[in-house]
Amino acid sequence: MKQVKFKLPLRTLTLAGGLLLAASSFAQSNAIKGQVKDASGEPVMGATITANGKPLGITDIDGNFSVNAAPGTELTFTYLGMTAQTVKATTNMAIVMSDDTNALNEVVVIGYGQAKKNDLTGSVTAIKPDEKNHGLITNAQDMMQGKIAGVNVVSNGGSPGSGARIRIRGGSSLNASNDPLIVIDGLAMDNQGVKGLSNPLSMVNPNDIESFTVLKDASATAIYGSRGSNGVIIITTKKGRKNMAPQVSYNGSVSISTKTKTLDVLDGNQYREFIKSYYGEESDAAALLGTANTDWQDNIYRTAVSHEHNLTISGGIANMPYRVSVGYTGQSGILKTSGFRRTTASMTLNPSFFDDHLKFNVNGKFMYAKNQYANTDAISNAARMDPTQPVYSWNSQFKNTNRYFDWMIAGTTLNDPDYPLMHNKNATSNPVAMLNEKDDRANSRDYMGNVEVDYQVHGFEDLRLHMNFSGDWANGNQYTTYAPWGPTNFYYGNDGFTKESKYNLTYTAYAQYYKDFAKTQHFDIMGGYEWSHNKYWGNSHYAGIYPSTNTETDKVGTLYNESISEWKQESYLVSFYGRANYIAFDRYMLTATVRRDGSSRFKEHWATFPSVALGWKINEEAFLKNVKALSELKLRLGWGKTGQQDGIGNYNYFASYNVNSTNTNGRYPINGVNDSGLLYRPDAYNENLSWETTETWNAGIDFSFLNNRITGSVDYYYRKTTDLINTATVAAGSNFRNQVSSNIGSLKNTGVEMSLTVRPIQSKNWNWEVTANATYNKNEITELTGKSAIVMTGGISSGTGNLCQAHSVGHPANSFYVFQQVYDAAGKPLEGVFVDRNADGKITNDDRYFYKSPAAPWIAGLSSRLQYKNWDFGFSLRASFDNYVFNDTQAGYVNVEKRYDSSFDYLQNVTPSALANGWVTYDKVLSDHFVQNASFLKCDNITLGYSFDNLFKSKVYDGPSGRIFLAATNVFTITKYDGIDPEISGGADRNNPDGIDNYIYPRPFTIQLGLSLNF
Repeated sequence: MKQVKFKLPLRTLTLAGGLLLAASSFAQSNAIKGQVKDASGEPVMGATITANGKPLGITDIDGNFSVNAAPGTELTFTYLGMTAQTVKATTNMAIVMSDDTNALNEVVVIGYGQAKKNDLTGSVTAIKPDEKNHGLITNAQDMMQGKIAGVNVVSNGGSPGSGARIRIRGGSSLNASNDPLIVIDGLAMDNQGVKGLSNPLSMVNPNDIESFTVLKDASATAIYGSRGSNGVIIITTKKGRKNMAPQVSYNGSVSISTKTKTLDVLDGNQYREFIKSYYGEESDAAALLGTANTDWQDNIYRTAVSHEHNLTISGGIANMPYRVSVGYTGQSGILKTSGFRRTTASMTLNPSFFDDHLKFNVNGKFMYAKNQYANTDAISNAARMDPTQPVYSWNSQFKNTNRYFDWMIAGTTLNDPDYPLMHNKNATSNPVAMLNEKDDRANSRDYMGNVEVDYQVHGFEDLRLHMNFSGDWANGNQYTTYAPWGPTNFYYGNDGFTKESKYNLTYTAYAQYYKDFAKTQHFDIMGGYEWSHNKYWGNSHYAGIYPSTNTETDKVGTLYNESISEWKQESYLVSFYGRANYIAFDRYMLTATVRRDGSSRFKEHWATFPSVALGWKINEEAFLKNVKALSELKLRLGWGKTGQQDGIGNYNYFASYNVNSTNTNGRYPINGVNDSGLLYRPDAYNENLSWETTETWNAGIDFSFLNNRITGSVDYYYRKTTDLINTATVAAGSNFRNQVSSNIGSLKNTGVEMSLTVRPIQSKNWNWEVTANATYNKNEITELTGKSAIVMTGGISSGTGNLCQAHSVGHPANSFYVFQQVYDAAGKPLEGVFVDRNADGKITNDDRYFYKSPAAPWIAGLSSRLQYKNWDFGFSLRASFDNYVFNDTQAGYVNVEKRYDSSFDYLQNVTPSALANGWVTYDKVLSDHFVQNASFLKCDNITLGYSFDNLFKSKVYDGPSGRIFLAATNVFTITKYDGIDPEISGGADRNNPDGIDNYIYPRPFTIQLGLSLNF
């Protein structure tokens, strides 16, 4: 590829500042002069010359340069799209630069091996974390948010150390897992967390991550077979380098976080006025009013200070590269009492022997985390609590509440004169007390490691033998103690613990054969075997405490409602897999893969998952080969099948009994077993349960212009999932329970992905890079089997037993299924007045209709980084269009009449919008009035940094010796949504509904000051 000749004005813009410096440098008496040309002899204009990282000048229009440097100084010549050269300064230098094929031929990690980026036929995106353009990063998912087309990352609120919902090309399942497979240094994570470690990405220190590779279409993911339906994220951690002097790096930061928004409710004075006017000055409701003016939401939040520190030592002793790192994260939450503490350590050794024929990759990682969970119910209670009451009260009736104000009821049934009153469990609880009087802590440990061996056979170098043994061992303990007057209404409180442990072992072995023949043909084939075993076990013990009934003075208490349980689970996966690549004339490519999986989770253990993909480097054809502006133009076509077995439990295909508790009521006797006092509960099972299978078609184009100044790709995909797994009703008497996991239908996802990177300015002092991506995805259920054409889901808190979402043919999964609201002339929603959509003269469930979806059809991301000399400035934006949310928080206030609950004698706050509507029941909340457009534009981060070139006298680090930066995270959100945050994460089941806003832990605004030092 020849050097591209830029025409004015682009050429002028690129060189405007540098030519002035070049012209003046020619007048220097001790200048080093020369010329830079490409391999074809054409001059290279705009090439940058540096010495020890310090810019000295650039070449002029004819490739000439003159810089002030002493003879013998090492000068580095760089130019976008060409290989950098470092040579010693002499007089009249002649530099010849060759094309840098690394941008296109960069080796990226794929499933069970590596491949050149330019030779990929599947939809694969490889990125390196941007170390200069990011905000606060606690977990690995924070580094991908908004950066990759087709990948939607939504954090689970602002709780410290929380995970995220990651979706690649939309969800492919209804009730099974929609999470992608995560592979860390060759180990496929099982997504089964333990207490204190629900997020598998928490165990990897973000500072240790070298790259992410996202496999999106089936031609790329089919090599992972039954685990690849939702895409694959491969994380590779950093390593040392051969013969490299020891390098020490420190990265640390301190951050301050604050809340951004609270729910709009009445203050104390407004609330007193409302109660007296609505219920009457002399009413029972008015008699309960206090004299305070308490902002309960302000009382539960705080300004949180967090910090993190990471220390790394890397280098290489002869053929033994090494890297050792330790890190500490201390993150405090803006909700009082919440916090996350994590210590990580990792070690990597990569020795090689026999002229690099035998290579080892030894990784070891350790993580210890301490979580302090806040009682997040305090968020809703802070919005609902009577603002006329104080946080603390010295009234004698509160002597058993540590002086916290609380709604109390008579406790005479306990026959205890010392405690005549106790917490009214039906009333709104004091949110400050809920936080301070609940101690909920979890400690977790995770050990992960692998030994990878790669042998290139001596005398037969075309053959490689590869083996990897990896394991992940984790355990977590959670201890919870509630206050004596807590929400469970146990007289002396309640407490308990849960202990969980797991391991995930994987052994992989494959052989790979490479062969080039006739100078124009390349062929390689790989075949392998994999065995994995996951085991998970634990136990729990929880109990409340009441006073002993033996004597009035016994305050030790007796256990009440004691719950003891124990569980064990395990699963096996045995696989055979293979892949073949054929490349002809460096432009025609064929890739075929197949995997045969045997899983213990299904009665029919075995299934086969094939794929095939074609690639065509169009720019290598004769009619385009001489188009200098075109660096790459590649067409990709792919098809494949993948499976799904995650999130469905283990051994659900045969009848089993579970020892549930020590309760003797309703037990099933087991012959020959001493089961006195045990409750054996039959488990639901379905012997015909089979794999979910996703078939994907993909067509893509990769392009690059002007020596990679403009690069991008466009992909179209069609994905259809059959044998969907969901909880379905079965005929009475045909099973132990009337609902079991079943294969109920199919759905499809159709979409387009676009990504573009533009480098408008590449000069001596200025560098500007802009990256954008956009994704369109349409989800639709195409088939449902069984008794009902509508499968209800999406539980809400408003009302009793309400479900606001449903699955149905012709609609997206989890679509809102609600009544069509009628409004008056002023736009006020009329309570209980809905459109009679079937025109039968009455309003019934048959009048509900499918209205909008929680999944955004369009998502987009934009990142920009501008560098001027040692300064850098960057920001990241993220957008979501036409996603809808059921505002369950707003719906929970609609019953104005219930602000005073006469049945349980307490008051609760109200929102101005609820007062304006004036509804008096909760019966009619299943209305499209509460399904609101939650489209948004978010600024995820803004970063300003300065890098130091020669901070230390002795410097062996290849790059800046230090950097200081200031970053802001969650800077602003532009949206019309009425709630706290339009970005709602969730799962696909009733217990964790997607697109339902019910008091999210707010994502904070954070200012971060960071420092990096390299020795």
